[in-house]
Amino acid sequence: LTCTVYQVHCCLFVSLAEQTGSLGCIGWFIVFLSSILTICLFPITIWFCLKIVQEYERAVIFRLGRITDRKAKGPGIFFIVPLTDSIVKVDLRTVSFDIPPQEILTKDSVTVSVDGVVYFRVSDPIASVANVTNADFATRLLAQTTLRNVLGTKNLSEVLSDREGIAHSMQTSLDDATDNWGIKVERVEIKDVKLPVQLQRAMAAEAEATREARAKVIAAEGEMNASRALKEASLVIAESPSALQLRYLQTLNTIAAEKNSTIIFPLPIDVMAHFMQK
Repeated sequence: LTCTVYQVHCCLFVSLAEQTGSLGCIGWFIVFLSSILTICLFPITIWFCLKIVQEYERAVIFRLGRITDRKAKGPGIFFIVPLTDSIVKVDLRTVSFDIPPQEILTKDSVTVSVDGVVYFRVSDPIASVANVTNADFATRLLAQTTLRNVLGTKNLSEVLSDREGIAHSMQTSLDDATDNWGIKVERVEIKDVKLPVQLQRAMAAEAEATREARAKVIAAEGEMNASRALKEASLVIAESPSALQLRYLQTLNTIAAEKNSTIIFPLPIDVMAHFMQK
């Protein structure tokens, strides 16, 4: 039994030495003592050595303040040395958060209130733990400043019409800035753009004036087309006097059908021919 425990102790020490790297003599000595104590108290320390990580999590292991491996542990079960190792669990699932409404001055000196939503996830667990204090909080603050910087270079018309382009610019800027933090920004959306009340009234008045001007142009085009049709009709009637008489009779028929209480005395066109020649 003593030989078996000694062999297990040697194997464990060699494995720890390979993972630990350059801890120095003191660090190796502490790891050696910890592994001996763990093996001696094996029935008790087994509950402190076993760690379980979920499918959507990864564990970053620190041994005496140093990260043990180049790759995070998990998912599943693994062993640690209770006295020298500490773990930090990192969630790899996609996280979404709302950007609070930001008062932004656009390029054409208009103040608007814009909010949005950002979707991101941890792509490198070790970088998210070692390179930034709080990756989630830092990403939220950076999203607010990036929204201000991007919209500050846009005109009001671009802010209202080109939301997709603004979201793409924000995603690119955020992804580049958070790459060293092990964060991958998957998507950015602009939710709402709120304008001042006075500006809304001015835009409504401008839109109404534009519609009225367009209606007048359409009416003028209709009158012009109608006058051209009347001109062509008058030329046709002038070439054929019988067509004028038929048109006169058709007009009388229409008047008699609509107002049948009216008495009409038709006057032959031939009687008026002498006056029309003069």
